This record gives sequence, C-alpha cells and structure tokens, in this order.
Amino acid sequence: MAASLPGATAAENAANPTQGRAVIFDPLSGPKSSPFGGATLSWDANNHVVKTPDPTNLSSGALATGIGFGSPPIFGLTAPASIIAAGFSDDYTPGVTKPDLTAATDSTLMYLGGGKCDAPGADGVAAPNPYTAAQVALCMAGNGGSRDGGTTPFTGFPIKTVTASGTVANGADVETGFANRSGVSLSTGQSVFGSSGTPNTDV
Repeated sequence: MAASLPGATAAENAANPTQGRAVIFDPLSGPKSSPFGGATLSWDANNHVVKTPDPTNLSSGALATGIGFGSPPIFGLTAPASIIAAGFSDDYTPGVTKPDLTAATDSTLMYLGGGKCDAPGADGVAAPNPYTAAQVALCMAGNGGSRDGGTTPFTGFPIKTVTASGTVANGADVETGFANRSGVSLSTGQSVFGSSGTPNTDV
C-alpha cells in the first residue's frame, strides 16, 4: 500500500506527495505501484496471498520512523567522528551497505531470503531469488522530496550519509546527487541522511 506522508492531504498522497517532515519507508511497499504498493492483499482458498491492484489503497507504506533512521537527525559537529558517535558510517546506504562498508549485491540485507522466490517446482520448493541491492535501498520522502518517481518505474529515492562542506539549505544538495531533506539549513561539518535524486532501480 503506497506510503501516505503525515503532512500531505489525501489527494496529495494519492498522487506523489512531498509534504511534511521527512520519513523513510520500505522500497517494496512505499512507492506507488511497487510490488506491495497500491494494492489490496487477500488470501485464496489455499491460503495463498492474492494481490489486487488498487491505487486508491493508501496507508503507511511500511513507513519506518522509529528504527534509528530519518532526517533529522543531523549529526555534527564534526564528521566523520560525529557520524561514528551516532552509530553510523560515512557514505552509508541503509539496505545496501554491509558492516564492512562494502555494498551488498542482493536484497538479503533487507529481507529474509531476499524477499522474493521463484515459483514452486514440481517438488513444491520455491527457491529464493533475491532482488538486487540497488532495488531495495531504504527510501525517503517529505520536506520537498518526492515519494516516488511519479511515472513508471514508480520507485523511491534512496538515502546515504553525507556531510556538508558549507551551508546547505533544505532541498539543496549536501553532496552531489544527495539533497538535504532535514527541514533546516546545515552548517559546515554537519551530516545527514541525504535523499538521492536518482530513484532505485525498477523491480
């Protein structure tokens, strides 16, 4: 079910909201028309999930506001020590970056088994078939940032830990391609989860 931003009206949420404070959300349920977005889920007689497309079905979109991420918080002063003190790493992309700071190749950091399986074979076994990591980076919207691309593909915009090298207004890039969506201006040496201007790869 597509994510409804807390500061947006029903009409804005049904379109592509940007209003209210920044929140992060699940990349497979928050964007409109994502695998679990804009649909009603039910069960058939065999207890299999049935997804019925329903773009008017809006909810939290698995908004994740209480797991230690978001924008704010603002880290600083001064990076990178302030980022580490907050329990994160510089250039960290939630859902993609491993503890050793290398990038995952698939979606197993985000979902058990990667979140997707092949159709069951003759033996009834459905083998895991993970998404790529570039498809499942956690997304952010609000404070001027769009929930999704607005056209096909309806994928969300990932986040990354970035540091200001000067004063950065809300909505301006902190580092190339990653905007400040904290709602306030940043000072030199402050860090934040910047919102990418490039959406996740289509699923």
